[in-house]
Amino acid sequence: MATLQLSLQNFPSTPTLSSLLRPPKSGRITHLPPRLLLSRTPAFKPHTKNSKWVVRCNLVDQIPPKSTLDVGRLVDFLHEDLSHLFDEQGIDRTAYDEQVRFRDPITKHDTISGYLFNISLLRELFRPEFFLHWVKQTGPYEITTRWTMVMKFALLPWKPELVFTGNSIMGINPETGKFCSHVDLWDSIQNNDYFSVEGLWDVFKQLRFYKTPELESPKYLILKRTAKYEVRKYAPFIVVETSGDKLAGSAGFNTVAGYIFGKNSTKEKIPMTTPVFTQKFNSESPKVSIQIVLPSEKDIDSLPDPEQDIVGLRKVEGGIAAVLKFSGKPIEEIVQEKAKELRSSLIKDGLKPRNGCLLARYNDPGRTWNFIMRNEVLIWLEEFSLE
Repeated sequence: MATLQLSLQNFPSTPTLSSLLRPPKSGRITHLPPRLLLSRTPAFKPHTKNSKWVVRCNLVDQIPPKSTLDVGRLVDFLHEDLSHLFDEQGIDRTAYDEQVRFRDPITKHDTISGYLFNISLLRELFRPEFFLHWVKQTGPYEITTRWTMVMKFALLPWKPELVFTGNSIMGINPETGKFCSHVDLWDSIQNNDYFSVEGLWDVFKQLRFYKTPELESPKYLILKRTAKYEVRKYAPFIVVETSGDKLAGSAGFNTVAGYIFGKNSTKEKIPMTTPVFTQKFNSESPKVSIQIVLPSEKDIDSLPDPEQDIVGLRKVEGGIAAVLKFSGKPIEEIVQEKAKELRSSLIKDGLKPRNGCLLARYNDPGRTWNFIMRNEVLIWLEEFSLE
C-alpha cells in the first residue's frame, strides 16, 4: 500500500516523552503509565532487530482511561471502505484525522490530503489491484489489516509486475473516533522503518524484465510474498498430461501438444495456454509428468478423449503453493537446486511442503533469450494460514 512506518525520529516530541517511549533492550515498553500505553500485538511487530518503537498517533498521551469508542464498527467500516482504495470512489477521508500519520518503508505523509494524493498517483502509474484478506482489532485503539497489492508499472515498456503483501496497523484517536496513524509492514523485507534502503531495493528488483506470453494461465492469488518466494492460492484447473523423462526435459511435450492441436476424438483444436508444467511426484521416484493446462472455460466431462492411451486428462484441485521464480535456461541441475532451495526456505519458515515439485516454463526456448525467460518452481503446501 501507499503507507509506511512511523518511528520516533520522524516527528517532533519533547525530550521527556521521547525518553518515556524509548524501549528497553528487551524491545518491550514496561515502564509507561497505563494511559500512555497502546496495545501492540507481537505478531505485527516490525521485522527488524533495530526497529524504532512505532507511535500510533501524536495524541497517545491524551488517551482517556475509559472510552465508549466502538472499534467493532470501525472494523466493519474498513472491510467496506478499503475495497475502494484504488477505484474512482476512493476511501472516505472523513474517517481520518486531518493530521494523520502515514508510513511505509519508502513513503511518508503527515496529512490526509498528502496521502490521498499519493493514492491517486499510484493509481495512475501502477493500476494497482488491492486484495483485503482480513481486518481485526488488535488493541484498545488499534486495528490491523492483512492485504495483497499487485501493480503494473505503466511507464516501462514491459510493464513489470510489482507485488507487495503485509499488514497495516491503524491507530485510532479515541477523542475523535477517527484514524490518526497508518503504518505498513511488508513481508518481503526485514527493515520496515522509514526510509528503508532494503525497501527501495525490493522495489527495484521487481522492475526486471520477465517475458510472460499473453496467454491464459491458471488463476491464482498471491497471499504472501517474502524475499525468497511467493505463497499463492490456486483455483482448480485441468491438465492434459503424459509421462516425461526429467523435470527440465522435453520428452512427452509433442504428445500432449498434439492433443490440443486436434489429435483427439472430435479433432477439436484447443487454444494454447501457459505455462507448461513438469511435475515430479516424489523425490524417491523417477516418475515425471509433463502437462499443458487447458483453458478455464473447459469442463473435464465435456472435453474430447485423447487419441492415444498414454495421454490423460486430470483435474488439479488447486490449493496453496509456494513458488520460486527465476530466469535463464532451466537445465536439470539448476531446477533441482532451485527446488532444494525453496524447500529449505519453507522448512526454515515453519511451513509444511508436500513431496515432489513442479517446474513451470512460460516461454518457447527457441524464441526467447535466456535472460528474460520466466521459470518457476512450485511446491504444494500441506497447510497455510495468514493469521
